[in-house]
Amino acid sequence: MKQMTIISGKGGTGKTTLASNFIKLAKNHIAVDADVDAANLYILLKPTILQTQEFTGGPIAYLKGECINCGRCEELCRFDAISDSLADIKFDNLKCEGCGVCEYVCPADAIGLKAEKQGEYYISDTFYGKFVHARLDPGAENSGKLVTIVRNVAEDIAYRENKELIIIDGAPGIGCSVIASLNGVDFVVIIIEPTLSGISDFLKIYDVVKFFGIKPFVVINKKDINEENRQKIIRFCASGNTEIIGEIPYDERIPFNLANNTFAVDDTESIAGKEIKNIWEKIISLEL
Repeated sequence: MKQMTIISGKGGTGKTTLASNFIKLAKNHIAVDADVDAANLYILLKPTILQTQEFTGGPIAYLKGECINCGRCEELCRFDAISDSLADIKFDNLKCEGCGVCEYVCPADAIGLKAEKQGEYYISDTFYGKFVHARLDPGAENSGKLVTIVRNVAEDIAYRENKELIIIDGAPGIGCSVIASLNGVDFVVIIIEPTLSGISDFLKIYDVVKFFGIKPFVVINKKDINEENRQKIIRFCASGNTEIIGEIPYDERIPFNLANNTFAVDDTESIAGKEIKNIWEKIISLEL
């Protein structure tokens, strides 16, 4: 079994569009949405949820006993998560980092730490195979931990059902959820637009991929919007011996497909869809 992650240095580059079309084309695979903060792959895959599990993140402080209102915890909390009142102290769950200082310094042993629900993850079925995805609650943290759980669940299913491939739609950027989506994969596909911001963010995620020693492939999306920037990307990839496996032209059919929950690879009028098919064939010949 192999695992591939589709990533981008910034949002809005076409990462999920590319991932969803790969999922449509692939055989004997499992799909994973590793963008737990802003998941949207489910919109295109239209899953039927089979199982739902709660995700419990890191601990937060709570009042477990009688507060003597000494103010010690409020004084030492570095995150301003504790406020004093006329009766008892109050905790701001959105600010609390669960460091445990308040529990340690409380002379009355009135403060404890407890884990709380911070999201959910799901095992679903789609027309294109099993799909594992998640939703992190607003303001909740530990996205990397949730992505790791989602990937572990997907791997268990893949081994149990003898799947050949796990396709992971990663989050944009270089944060914790991205790192968790890269760990242990066989190769990545980095999608980039030929814009100045696109190139800047691409260089950051490229360095992360290289740091982990993962083989990268590059896809240039909307290749024809700026030729000068396109040539910069081509020269950079050539200098790093990184293969550009596809260049997708700007295509006004893509917004139409997304609005109608259809796939570009099924649209005979879509020039982008034709190139995505070619890219997938290259991936199959090179890695699968």
